[in-house]
Amino acid sequence: MNSTRPTTLLVCALGGEGGGVLTEWLIETARHAGYAAQSTSIPGVAQRTGATTYYIEVFPVPTAQLGGRRPVFSLNPVPGALDAIVSSELLETTRQIGNGMSSPERTAVITSSNRTLTTMERMQLADGRADSDTLLAVVKRFSREHHVFDMGAMAKEAGTIVSAVMLGAVAGSGLFPFTRQQYEDVVRAGGGKSAQASLRGFTAAFEAVSQPRAQAAFVSELLSSEDQEPQIRSAIPPDLAARFPVPVHTLLALGHARMLEYQGSAYAALYVQRLSQVLDAERAADPAGVHAFSTTREMARWLALWMAFDDIVRVADLKSRATRWLRVKNEVKATDSDLLQVYDHFKPGAAEFAALLPPTLAGKVLRWDRRRVLAGKTPWALPLKIGTHSVFGMVALRTLAAMRGLRVRGSRYANEQAMIEKWLTGVVDGTRRHWQLGHEVALCGRLIKGYGATNERGKENLLHVLDHLAQGADADAAAHAIAAARTAALADEAGTALDATLMAHGAPARPVKAQPIFWKKRSLEPRGATPGSDPR
Repeated sequence: MNSTRPTTLLVCALGGEGGGVLTEWLIETARHAGYAAQSTSIPGVAQRTGATTYYIEVFPVPTAQLGGRRPVFSLNPVPGALDAIVSSELLETTRQIGNGMSSPERTAVITSSNRTLTTMERMQLADGRADSDTLLAVVKRFSREHHVFDMGAMAKEAGTIVSAVMLGAVAGSGLFPFTRQQYEDVVRAGGGKSAQASLRGFTAAFEAVSQPRAQAAFVSELLSSEDQEPQIRSAIPPDLAARFPVPVHTLLALGHARMLEYQGSAYAALYVQRLSQVLDAERAADPAGVHAFSTTREMARWLALWMAFDDIVRVADLKSRATRWLRVKNEVKATDSDLLQVYDHFKPGAAEFAALLPPTLAGKVLRWDRRRVLAGKTPWALPLKIGTHSVFGMVALRTLAAMRGLRVRGSRYANEQAMIEKWLTGVVDGTRRHWQLGHEVALCGRLIKGYGATNERGKENLLHVLDHLAQGADADAAAHAIAAARTAALADEAGTALDATLMAHGAPARPVKAQPIFWKKRSLEPRGATPGSDPR
């Protein structure tokens, strides 16, 4: 017994994912199998909905063979002394690795590939997501062996929670000296439909980890983008695949498909035609392809996002799709015998209605709403509560979604296309002058994000950069100035940093927008006096 140490496992789960249930399953399995075990938990906060770690030790010798002696367990994990880590979220896995918990010589890491974004990731004005490829590289480097697959998707498919999938992964890894039947008996003891769903999730994860071929398929699919490219290229029409270089195919396929879904084949053709202009300019500026057509790739991404701008037609389409109903049903875990009602709240204003009107009528609507604001009234809006579970609600949304033909005749479509063309011209002309200049202008597409005031502010910032920085005589200096301005705009929502950067590079600060000032008559009654009373 002195030469035998407990087998150690650290479980990392987010709030509501059943980490406590998983720990109870493992302890019960150990006891039913005749092994001594102990678990402790450390609740945590500050990560999404809360992150809790559970530490489990199992003595690998059956209790019956210990001759009445009892093993001594530790209450907390020791960095570098773990046999395995199982985690339901990729960033949580690497956080524990960063704390020194995983040892490349000893620790097996079982982790989900899916992400639940942290608060800090969501707060960034730019793309604040941690790079999954980098996180996966950390897992590979600091583990004796690793098993990576999408636990969240597997749990949804099985109709269970992530803890059941994590249990199957632990069982499939062979970490503990328990049989598969012993694990399943403990889960089955819970009874009911939930136990059957848990067993489905358990089985799927068990097979994913225990079968070497299946594991190799999971890892290669998640870690190698090259394996995905043949499938993506097959989704591109042959003529497009021939016109564009291979490095562009991945984003081109996604962008082209988005345009087809958003507005149809004519709009997709416009997307390709615009992207072709950038490709021609980049080939002229970089004929050897040293930069791997990165300007065209960036334009394929940001151009698709801008061209598929969100409006009330797009929102109605997304909210009335069958996939959305299934997602809501799965999230609330509604069965066929449950009554599910979904209400969507909308509050379209004058700008949203004017977007679908011709420019002349749209201008009248917007001027009318502006006069309301100047008169001290709130901007006009129409609050709506639509039950999308009802026939009337769904018909209303589908009718609105079918109005995408009006979109191309509306004022917003005309305005968006005009600004896109100005940005496109800036990218093409900049690329012809200097490759780096065109690349930096293309990256400014990151400024266009969100909706409402955020979206408008991003477009204004982009146009200001194009007007005052992209036309500089020194192309190299202009490229550096645009990069600095873009970084400042994404780092500071108020725009103070952007204005300072613009002036530092010889450009004027953004013009100050006129804001109405309202004067209100102040009461002459003394403080504390009741209106109408004698203050004496």
